[in-house]
Amino acid sequence: MVYLLIGEAAMVLHFLFLAFMAAGGFLAWRWPRLIWAHLAVAAWGAVSVVTGVECPLTVVEDWGRRSAGEPGLAPGGFIDTYIEGVIYPEKYTNLVRLGVLLLVLASWLGYFGRRRKVDSPSAVYRR
Repeated sequence: MVYLLIGEAAMVLHFLFLAFMAAGGFLAWRWPRLIWAHLAVAAWGAVSVVTGVECPLTVVEDWGRRSAGEPGLAPGGFIDTYIEGVIYPEKYTNLVRLGVLLLVLASWLGYFGRRRKVDSPSAVYRR
């Protein structure tokens, strides 16, 4: 039971991690200190896509599920088990990756544009 709980918790954290990777830059518009966490998460996502390195959350989930006597994740890990072929067809993987990249870049442009406005000398008079 404990192992299954570990696997389930890792799965939930993984989904939250992916959601933050895609949209965390927008959250930083409201809470600016989040930009540092978002930069780290986005960098990890880029490294993972480019190098194929396995996410530690995938390893934990797979271990938890197997230790509980359940089948582990698909050979491609978390993404192949829950995302590709489930949420979108596998043939659109590169298009989805491009969409996420554009979403992240748009959030960063908005963040830095907002920060520039707030930090500008004229912003002192608007407060």
